[in-house]
Amino acid sequence: MARKKKGAEDRREDILVETLRQIEAKGIDQVRAADISSSLGVSTGLIFYHFNNLPALITAAVQYATDRDMAIIAGLLTDTDDDALTRLRAVLREYGPTGSAFGWRLWVECWSASLRDPELRAAIARLDQGWRTVIAGLIEEGVADGTFACPDPASAAWRLTSLLDGLAVHHVVFDEEVTMAQIEDWLDLATRRELGLPGAR
Repeated sequence: MARKKKGAEDRREDILVETLRQIEAKGIDQVRAADISSSLGVSTGLIFYHFNNLPALITAAVQYATDRDMAIIAGLLTDTDDDALTRLRAVLREYGPTGSAFGWRLWVECWSASLRDPELRAAIARLDQGWRTVIAGLIEEGVADGTFACPDPASAAWRLTSLLDGLAVHHVVFDEEVTMAQIEDWLDLATRRELGLPGAR
Protein backbone atom coordinates (compact mmCIF):
# COMPACT_ATOMS: atom_id res chain seq x y z
CA MET A 1 0.00 0.00 0.00
CA ALA A 2 1.42 3.41 -0.98
CA ARG A 3 2.31 5.74 1.86
CA LYS A 4 0.01 8.74 2.08
CA LYS A 5 1.65 11.94 0.86
CA LYS A 6 2.07 14.61 3.50
CA GLY A 7 -0.07 17.71 3.23
CA ALA A 8 1.07 21.30 3.60
CA GLU A 9 0.16 21.49 7.29
CA ASP A 10 2.05 18.27 8.05
CA ARG A 11 5.12 19.60 6.24
CA ARG A 12 4.87 22.89 8.09
CA GLU A 13 4.72 21.08 11.42
CA ASP A 14 7.71 18.91 10.47
CA ILE A 15 9.70 22.07 9.74
CA LEU A 16 8.74 23.63 13.08
CA VAL A 17 9.63 20.52 15.08
CA GLU A 18 12.98 20.17 13.32
CA THR A 19 13.72 23.86 13.88
CA LEU A 20 13.09 23.42 17.60
CA ARG A 21 15.34 20.36 17.66
CA GLN A 22 18.14 22.30 16.03
CA ILE A 23 17.69 25.32 18.31
CA GLU A 24 17.98 23.04 21.33
CA ALA A 25 20.97 21.15 19.93
CA LYS A 26 22.99 23.99 18.38
CA GLY A 27 21.59 27.32 19.55
CA ILE A 28 19.48 29.86 17.70
CA ASP A 29 22.49 31.59 16.12
CA GLN A 30 23.57 28.32 14.47
CA VAL A 31 20.22 27.38 12.92
CA ARG A 32 20.43 27.23 9.11
CA ALA A 33 17.63 26.61 6.63
CA ALA A 34 19.98 24.32 4.67
CA ASP A 35 20.48 22.10 7.73
CA ILE A 36 16.75 21.90 8.37
CA SER A 37 16.02 21.03 4.74
CA SER A 38 18.79 18.41 4.70
CA SER A 39 17.51 16.76 7.87
CA LEU A 40 13.96 16.61 6.53
CA GLY A 41 14.91 15.70 2.95
CA VAL A 42 13.14 18.72 1.48
CA SER A 43 14.28 21.80 -0.40
CA THR A 44 15.06 25.13 1.24
CA GLY A 45 12.48 26.54 -1.17
CA LEU A 46 9.79 24.55 0.63
CA ILE A 47 10.90 26.00 3.95
CA PHE A 48 10.69 29.55 2.63
CA TYR A 49 7.37 28.76 0.96
CA HIS A 50 5.95 28.28 4.46
CA PHE A 51 7.99 30.99 6.23
CA ASN A 52 9.19 34.30 4.78
CA ASN A 53 12.66 34.15 6.29
CA LEU A 54 14.73 32.45 8.99
CA PRO A 55 13.78 34.85 11.84
CA ALA A 56 10.10 34.32 11.01
CA LEU A 57 10.63 30.55 11.10
CA ILE A 58 12.36 30.70 14.48
CA THR A 59 9.60 32.87 15.97
CA ALA A 60 6.95 30.53 14.54
CA ALA A 61 8.78 27.52 16.01
CA VAL A 62 8.84 29.10 19.47
CA GLN A 63 5.14 29.96 19.14
CA TYR A 64 4.50 26.32 18.18
CA ALA A 65 6.35 25.19 21.30
CA THR A 66 4.34 27.68 23.35
CA ASP A 67 1.05 26.32 21.98
CA ARG A 68 2.18 22.78 22.78
CA ASP A 69 2.96 23.77 26.36
CA MET A 70 -0.40 25.48 26.78
CA ALA A 71 -2.17 22.38 25.43
CA ILE A 72 -0.36 20.30 28.06
CA ILE A 73 -1.56 22.70 30.78
CA ALA A 74 -5.13 22.44 29.51
CA GLY A 75 -4.89 18.66 29.69
CA LEU A 76 -3.73 18.81 33.30
CA LEU A 77 -6.72 20.95 34.24
CA THR A 78 -9.39 18.74 32.69
CA ASP A 79 -9.45 16.28 35.60
CA THR A 80 -11.81 18.22 37.84
CA ASP A 81 -12.08 15.25 40.21
CA ASP A 82 -8.67 16.19 41.63
CA ASP A 83 -8.50 18.89 44.28
CA ALA A 84 -6.72 22.20 43.73
CA LEU A 85 -3.53 21.08 45.49
CA THR A 86 -3.19 17.92 43.38
CA ARG A 87 -3.70 19.86 40.15
CA LEU A 88 -1.36 22.64 41.30
CA ARG A 89 1.39 20.13 42.05
CA ALA A 90 0.86 18.53 38.62
CA VAL A 91 1.17 21.90 36.86
CA LEU A 92 4.30 22.86 38.83
CA ARG A 93 5.84 19.46 38.07
CA GLU A 94 5.11 19.98 34.37
CA TYR A 95 6.59 23.47 34.48
CA GLY A 96 9.84 22.17 35.95
CA PRO A 97 12.71 20.39 34.17
CA THR A 98 11.06 16.95 34.28
CA GLY A 99 7.91 18.01 32.41
CA SER A 100 6.98 16.65 28.99
CA ALA A 101 6.95 20.06 27.33
CA PHE A 102 9.86 21.13 25.11
CA GLY A 103 13.18 21.03 26.92
CA TRP A 104 14.58 23.64 29.23
CA ARG A 105 17.73 23.98 27.12
CA LEU A 106 15.46 25.30 24.39
CA TRP A 107 13.89 27.88 26.69
CA VAL A 108 17.22 29.05 28.10
CA GLU A 109 18.46 29.53 24.54
CA CYS A 110 15.30 31.42 23.60
CA TRP A 111 15.45 33.66 26.67
CA SER A 112 18.96 34.72 25.68
CA ALA A 113 18.06 35.34 22.04
CA SER A 114 14.91 37.26 23.00
CA LEU A 115 17.04 40.06 24.43
CA ARG A 116 17.73 41.00 20.80
CA ASP A 117 14.41 40.00 19.24
CA PRO A 118 11.18 41.72 20.37
CA GLU A 119 8.89 39.25 18.55
CA LEU A 120 10.59 36.28 20.14
CA ARG A 121 10.43 37.99 23.52
CA ALA A 122 6.69 38.58 23.09
CA ALA A 123 6.10 34.90 22.28
CA ILE A 124 8.01 33.76 25.37
CA ALA A 125 6.27 36.35 27.54
CA ARG A 126 2.87 34.97 26.46
CA LEU A 127 3.94 31.49 27.55
CA ASP A 128 5.24 32.70 30.91
CA GLN A 129 2.05 34.64 31.53
CA GLY A 130 -0.03 31.61 30.57
CA TRP A 131 1.69 29.40 33.13
CA ARG A 132 1.43 32.02 35.90
CA THR A 133 -2.24 32.64 35.18
CA VAL A 134 -3.04 28.95 35.54
CA ILE A 135 -0.98 28.61 38.74
CA ALA A 136 -2.52 31.74 40.30
CA GLY A 137 -5.99 30.47 39.36
CA LEU A 138 -5.41 27.15 41.11
CA ILE A 139 -4.15 28.95 44.21
CA GLU A 140 -7.24 31.19 44.16
CA GLU A 141 -9.41 28.08 43.90
CA GLY A 142 -7.73 26.57 46.96
CA VAL A 143 -8.10 29.82 48.90
CA ALA A 144 -11.79 29.99 48.03
CA ASP A 145 -12.48 26.48 49.37
CA GLY A 146 -10.40 27.04 52.50
CA THR A 147 -7.57 24.65 51.57
CA PHE A 148 -4.93 27.36 51.17
CA ALA A 149 -4.08 30.48 53.15
CA CYS A 150 -2.47 32.80 50.63
CA PRO A 151 -3.18 36.56 50.63
CA ASP A 152 -1.75 37.20 47.15
CA PRO A 153 -2.06 34.26 44.69
CA ALA A 154 -0.59 36.23 41.75
CA SER A 155 2.59 37.06 43.67
CA ALA A 156 2.82 33.47 44.96
CA ALA A 157 2.64 32.23 41.35
CA TRP A 158 5.50 34.57 40.41
CA ARG A 159 7.66 33.35 43.28
CA LEU A 160 7.04 29.65 42.60
CA THR A 161 7.73 29.90 38.86
CA SER A 162 10.79 32.07 39.45
CA LEU A 163 12.15 29.48 41.87
CA LEU A 164 11.64 26.75 39.27
CA ASP A 165 13.21 28.90 36.54
CA GLY A 166 16.40 29.30 38.53
CA LEU A 167 16.58 25.68 39.68
CA ALA A 168 15.89 24.39 36.15
CA VAL A 169 18.75 26.47 34.74
CA HIS A 170 21.17 25.01 37.26
CA HIS A 171 19.85 21.51 36.59
CA VAL A 172 19.99 21.48 32.78
CA VAL A 173 22.71 24.02 31.95
CA PHE A 174 25.23 23.29 34.68
CA ASP A 175 25.23 19.49 34.35
CA GLU A 176 22.66 18.77 37.05
CA GLU A 177 24.42 20.90 39.67
CA VAL A 178 21.03 20.83 41.36
CA THR A 179 19.47 17.36 41.43
CA MET A 180 15.86 16.51 40.73
CA ALA A 181 15.48 15.30 44.31
CA GLN A 182 16.60 18.70 45.57
CA ILE A 183 14.27 20.51 43.18
CA GLU A 184 11.31 18.43 44.32
CA ASP A 185 12.15 18.94 47.99
CA TRP A 186 12.68 22.70 47.71
CA LEU A 187 9.58 23.15 45.56
CA ASP A 188 7.47 21.23 48.09
CA LEU A 189 8.83 23.41 50.89
CA ALA A 190 8.20 26.64 48.96
CA THR A 191 4.69 25.52 47.97
CA ARG A 192 3.77 24.71 51.56
CA ARG A 193 5.08 28.09 52.73
CA GLU A 194 3.24 30.01 50.01
CA LEU A 195 -0.05 28.23 50.65
CA GLY A 196 0.10 28.10 54.45
CA LEU A 197 0.04 24.29 54.45
CA PRO A 198 1.18 22.01 57.30
CA GLY A 199 4.79 20.91 57.10
CA ALA A 200 6.26 24.27 56.09
CA ARG A 201 9.58 24.71 57.83
